[in-house]
Amino acid sequence: MGHSQQVSSGRPGRGAVRERPSPVRPRARVASVLGAALLAAMVVAQVASGLQARPITLTSVVVLLLAAGALAFACATHPPARVVAAFAAVVATGYAAEWIGIRTGLPFGDYHYTGVLWPAPGGVPVIVALAWGGMGLAAHAVAAAVAPVSRAARIVTGALALTAWDLFLDPQMIRLGLWAWHDPGPYRGVPLGNFAGWLVVSLLVMALLEHVLAEPAAWSAGLVSIYTVMAVMETVGFAAVFVPPDPLVATAGGLSMGLFALLAWRRGRRSRPVPGAGRA
Repeated sequence: MGHSQQVSSGRPGRGAVRERPSPVRPRARVASVLGAALLAAMVVAQVASGLQARPITLTSVVVLLLAAGALAFACATHPPARVVAAFAAVVATGYAAEWIGIRTGLPFGDYHYTGVLWPAPGGVPVIVALAWGGMGLAAHAVAAAVAPVSRAARIVTGALALTAWDLFLDPQMIRLGLWAWHDPGPYRGVPLGNFAGWLVVSLLVMALLEHVLAEPAAWSAGLVSIYTVMAVMETVGFAAVFVPPDPLVATAGGLSMGLFALLAWRRGRRSRPVPGAGRA
């Protein structure tokens, strides 16, 4: 029968091979610590912004910390070069969608930026494009945890998770006067077609991330933490901090993002892919 292969089953006996846990690489450890520090700073900045009457000054700081934290956490799981390429692709996609949107009304609807956020080359604030990049990585990590074995399911799940964030984002930015809709819609002034546009762009974002990242199904507790923290902070903000509070947005956004976060934490740790199984 040729050479037999020993398989370890139950208690390791004589001659059985113990499976060693994968060591944590120094780069991954450093990236995780940096990501955690940036996430903590983002929480502090977000709390501070909620306590101010005009929190616009800290809005860009929160997004910068979000994007930097997402990059750091992603580098703990994927090769840094691929992370930077993926982030840049998503930022460019988000910028292009916004640039087209303010000129044609597609895919989000007729809207314009008010000039409060800057710099804004071509009329699109840079900070908006960076937000696409940071939350794009976080939403994709949620999808990787929820649907680790199916690329199509990850793309759809990630797109829905990212669109769920806009249930918070648009009402909040309208409150701050950062952009305005020409024909206000039924969801706190946001047209429903905007969410269809978000879903379309988010599908493209997730497809790009699937293509560029080395192991798109890899588990990232850090990126899932970013998504979860955003869900919690926005829910608390709309429910109790903002004046006046908005129970509708708190409920709609909290339930939507909360569902994806809960699924990611429940499933992610049970179904981690084998390290190194993806592309180099």
